[in-house]
Amino acid sequence: MSRKGMRGRTARIAGSALTLALLVPAGVIGTAEPAPASTAAPAHFVVLGPTGDGLKQTEDSVRAVGGTVLQSWPQIGVVVATSTDPGFADQVRSQPAVEQAGNTRNLAEQLPPAQSTRLEALEGTVNAAAFAAQADQEPLEPEQWDMRQIKADEAHQISQGSKDVTVGVLDSGIDPTHPDLAPNLDVSKSVGCVNQGIPDTRPEAWQPEDDTSAHGTHVAGTIAAARNGVGVTGVAPGVNLAAVRVVDADGFIYPEYAICGFVWAAEQGIDVTNNSYFVDPWYLWCDSDPDQRAAAEAVRRAVDYANSKDVVTVTSAGNSNWDLSKPIRDTNSPNNGGPTQDRQTGHDCHVLPGELPGVVSVSAVGVDAVKSYYSSYGMGSITVTAPGGDKNQIPDTPSKNGRVLSTVPGGGWGWMQGTSMAGPHAAGVVALLRSAHPEWNGQQVIGALANQADALECPENYDPDGDGKPDAVCTGGKSGAGFYGAGLIDALDAVR
Repeated sequence: MSRKGMRGRTARIAGSALTLALLVPAGVIGTAEPAPASTAAPAHFVVLGPTGDGLKQTEDSVRAVGGTVLQSWPQIGVVVATSTDPGFADQVRSQPAVEQAGNTRNLAEQLPPAQSTRLEALEGTVNAAAFAAQADQEPLEPEQWDMRQIKADEAHQISQGSKDVTVGVLDSGIDPTHPDLAPNLDVSKSVGCVNQGIPDTRPEAWQPEDDTSAHGTHVAGTIAAARNGVGVTGVAPGVNLAAVRVVDADGFIYPEYAICGFVWAAEQGIDVTNNSYFVDPWYLWCDSDPDQRAAAEAVRRAVDYANSKDVVTVTSAGNSNWDLSKPIRDTNSPNNGGPTQDRQTGHDCHVLPGELPGVVSVSAVGVDAVKSYYSSYGMGSITVTAPGGDKNQIPDTPSKNGRVLSTVPGGGWGWMQGTSMAGPHAAGVVALLRSAHPEWNGQQVIGALANQADALECPENYDPDGDGKPDAVCTGGKSGAGFYGAGLIDALDAVR
């Protein structure tokens, strides 16, 4: 997942490792105003109020203290605003119809720009022409140990998923020209959210920033690369994909981007979202801070709204090898500029969106079905596990590469590892479940995903670096729940 879903930091997007004619689509209610005339850099805020028409009074309160309304989400009672006054949040909190307010970027916009390094990196590419397709296989399928591990190859003999099911990929964008993805990409449900959290349906708004922005395209291929005689196959090659770009050009996912993505998915009837990231700039958002509490509550409302519309939200657990069930020392927040803090976070601090109620949190394993050395974990913090790759667990494949092979921009294929790669495997299985059981609601689907998972026991000695010291402690014994939740996802059980 990126560190993002977790508390990691090595991978911001949790896998291995995007402005301004704005279009507000039907079904999404928004209010846009011109930016204030000022030489000061405006900072971004969320202001929380009542849902429905009552949010108009919240907008009036924003304007009353000199703020500018960028986007209103009456569905969840959230206004996205800017102000050149660093004290805006303190002022607006005392206004009518304002429940909470907070800055979303730690006011770092008034400092020299930073650039995120948290996305998983591409670990090499492959020449598909060097592989000859076998009967009933894609040319690069022999390299896909991950699909065989979860029995996706067997599942495809029964079902490849339904075109009535759409998976929203909240990420860095999807290459719409990729031959493995173009057949399944629904451009009508694709959107960009990185222009201050305002929905923008222009193709350039939801496509990757450039060919180096491989993360979203790689994730999309794992979910639903087509079975078409080209490249690789996805877990659910018969379902649709929607590109929901929430990663900006600097690699950040701010709260207003994620909020836009979750509400968009809910309004567009998307069935599943994959979220291989964590929300910036705080690795953990703490309720003891009023700014962080407001932004976290805004994201929570957006996820709850998606859940209420029967969207299944899949998240990645993170790449920091953290025990998410225990307090964590955070020395790297905020990550977008300015001095970082050294803070011991407690149970009032949470990774967004990976630790929100109702989401599917996914840890990563390698080919040996053992926790990947980087994957975060924790009793009660993991729903299921899935292949995320591990360079130290070597598969019996032509390349002997233990990472995950999938699509990359420009029509190619490449390897990545991370919980960002594990999450989309689970999202693909959820898509197969929703295809096989269209009458099931989201909670029934999540229950089946967990019930059908294959339990993995805790390793006796978890020491992947071989230094004689445990690198993580798995609780749960034979259940393996501390590392793996309910266990390894099973695509075959999902379709039969």
